[in-house]
Order: sequence, then C-alpha cells, then structure tokens
Amino acid sequence: MSDVDTWRAVAAATGGADRAAAEDGVRLAYRKAGLAEPERIIWAASPLAGVEAARSLTDGGRSVREEVRTQPWAAERRRVHDALGPAGWAEHWSMTGARLWDTTRALAERIRAGIVERLAPEPATAEEVAEVRGVLLDAVLGQHDAAWLAAFDGRSERLEGLAAVARHAGWWWPYENAAVLCERPVALHRDEAGRLDCADGPALAYPDGFALYAWRGMPVPAAFLEELASLTPERIRAEPNAELRRVMFEYYGYDRYLADSGARPVHSDETGVLWRIGLADDEDIMTVEVVNSTPEPDGVHRTYWLRVPPTTTTAREGVAWTFGLDAKTYEPVRQT
Repeated sequence: MSDVDTWRAVAAATGGADRAAAEDGVRLAYRKAGLAEPERIIWAASPLAGVEAARSLTDGGRSVREEVRTQPWAAERRRVHDALGPAGWAEHWSMTGARLWDTTRALAERIRAGIVERLAPEPATAEEVAEVRGVLLDAVLGQHDAAWLAAFDGRSERLEGLAAVARHAGWWWPYENAAVLCERPVALHRDEAGRLDCADGPALAYPDGFALYAWRGMPVPAAFLEELASLTPERIRAEPNAELRRVMFEYYGYDRYLADSGARPVHSDETGVLWRIGLADDEDIMTVEVVNSTPEPDGVHRTYWLRVPPTTTTAREGVAWTFGLDAKTYEPVRQT
C-alpha cells in the first residue's frame, strides 16, 4: 500500500480510537513544539462534544495550535519546497497530498457546518456563531489532516507527533495545560466521488449521536431520508424546497415518475425521447431517454435518463448538449 493509500485509509477510518497511542502522539507533538506536555488529556465522543469540552475549559490556558500544528507544518513545507525546488514540490504535492485534499477538506467543512448548526442554530446572533467558529479554528483535524500529512510521510521527524494522533484519533484541541481529543466516527458513507452519501441513515456518525445526513454530497434532514421509501409523484410535486425535490426525483427515478404520473413525451427522434416534467413553482424538468446501443453482458440494452436544460426542444438537441455541442454539429459515428 502506497503512502497516499495509507493516509486515505486514515482519513476514512472508523471505530474506536487507540487512546493510548493517540495520547502518546499528543505528548510527542508538544515536545516537538518545545512545549511542556499537557497536564491532562480529555476525551470527547465527537467534534461536537470536543467543541463543548473546549468551551468549558476553565484552566486549560491559551490555545497552542500555532506552535503545535501551524508553525511545524509551515517550516516543514518550506524545507521540503527548498529541497525539491518549485517544480519538484509541485510534482510531489500532486502525487501525494493533492490526491486527498478535496475530499478531506470537504468533509471537514461539512463537520464544521454541522457543529455550527447544532451549537448556534438560527436565529443565533453573529456573535454566537463567531464564538463557535472561533473554537473550531483552534482544532487540529487529526485524521482529516491526512492530505498534508501524506506529503511529509517519512520526510519529517518534526511532524511525527501530529501524524501519530491522526493515525489513532479524530480532531483535537491543544491548549497550554490540557488537550481535548475526539473519537473517530463509527460510520462513514460516501459515493464514488468521495461525497457524503447515504439514503437510509447518517452518512457520518459519531458515538455520541452527532451525525450528518447527505444525499450525493447535499445536506438533507434526517426525517427527509425516512420518507424516501414511500414517495409518490404528488409528494414530490408538493415539496417546496427545490434542492430536496431534486433528490426526490433522483431517488424515485425519472422513468418511474413519468410512468406513474402519466406523462407524455415532448419529442422523439433517432437519438432518444425528450420528456417534460412540469412543476407549478419551478422551471420544468427536461430529460432525454436514451438507449445504449452497446448491450450489457446479459444482452440487455440499458436505458439512461439525461437531465437537460428546460429550454430544450428536441431529443437531439438535449443529447448534443450533454456533449457540449449544438444539435447541428452533433454527428455521432456510433451512439453509445
């Protein structure tokens, strides 16, 4: 397993933290930063509980994230950059950290947003939101720092403590006299693009019940997922939230919706069939039904539904649009 694959597994790890190993990593990180080890280490069941624990500290002292995480990272990046040169560093980063950056950054942002929603729900004041975000800025992301740690794996003794915590625990907060460490998730579900995605439960869940729900990366309420199995065309049309209605269409299936609602095609030609779904308070949904000319191994020709702009007037125009072309220049040698 390559270093990148190892750190990809770290970022996606679920299950109980190795508390002893993580605590050793915290103490090492403090020593590498030239600081005294924290007097105590407090465990929290999730990043949400970690924020609450950090907010309640009365004798933790100031945050030492700058010394423990920011300064060592900046120094090591500068050292490796100088050793490799600009082009060498760019190539090194593209082969290591860049391959994990988007998914880990997106996951961390979703966790932050979920915590703010829980601890400073609307109509919270700007000051209340800023206070929660301020505590979040003090966090070291542990396993979700996997992207940049992958770039220095085996290259930096100075980052060994941070890497050890990341391998064995979740987010953590370093203060002068105390450190708050979080458990890892108990569940993590993502789609092929790395986005949070689960149709029948939380896409991300922690031991204390803190959870995020999502469909193909889009945040959704927990109650929303519970009703997907009992959807009807009437319920889909009645949904006032356009984004949630889109999820309903994707889950229900355009073909099933068109059949159940008695819809009729708008246009058909050799490329496929154009269908319109009219909505009272939103733009029409236009989709082209196409049949793959290449059969599956079982001999079946699979049908696909292509979402196209609401201004589409012919099936050919819709199919051409999916290739970035107009109807006149779309001349497939073979339609697949």
